[in-house]
Amino acid sequence: MDYQTIIAELHALANPEKAAFKQKKFGIVATNAFGIYMSDLNALARKVPKDADLALQLIASDIYEARLLGAKVYPPKDLTPELMDSWITTFDNWEICDTFCMGLFAKSKHALPKISEWAHRKPLYEKRAAFATLAAYCMADKKAENETFEDFYPLIKAHARDDRDHIRKAISWALRSIGKRNKDLKISAIACAEDILMQGTRSGIWIAKDVLKELQKTGLRSSDYPRSIYRPG
Repeated sequence: MDYQTIIAELHALANPEKAAFKQKKFGIVATNAFGIYMSDLNALARKVPKDADLALQLIASDIYEARLLGAKVYPPKDLTPELMDSWITTFDNWEICDTFCMGLFAKSKHALPKISEWAHRKPLYEKRAAFATLAAYCMADKKAENETFEDFYPLIKAHARDDRDHIRKAISWALRSIGKRNKDLKISAIACAEDILMQGTRSGIWIAKDVLKELQKTGLRSSDYPRSIYRPG
């Protein structure tokens, strides 16, 4: 499937009412959005080969859904730090930010250093990209050791003071995801949340309560990663 065929498919799926619904229901405001649900984009992505050149064409398009689709078909192994830095500056809502972070950035060998770097950025979705990538990395690297995630606790605590809604939600998402990897990370993530609670900031209190509500609930299921340690044999 080539670029023009894909664009034709997107036009066929376009529904302005869906774009309006996404904006009203989820606060997703996007320039030149056709109005295509993510489930339909995922179905289309399954028909498109993983191809860096094709994905670059899609991401460079002025069509919002083409950019989303490009993130789904770009091969993570071909990703460069320069491309990652370039793309995050184009994010203008949480959906496109999280789509790139979950489907592409978290699967890259450059993910961890970029998390540390982007967390210090001021623009809303450039900073959110750090914590969305961290949240997604919890599932992307199933063999990562606990220390990989515990090393991010100081960063999480430092930025828990940021009271922007899309930042605090991403920080909570990241810390909850860490805590659900295994029983030991659950304990340390809860301790991290309790430290954040003690900061006494409005955003920190919200983050801590959101994390503790999930990680302390009865029957919480753990992914038990890495399985070599938590489900040996």
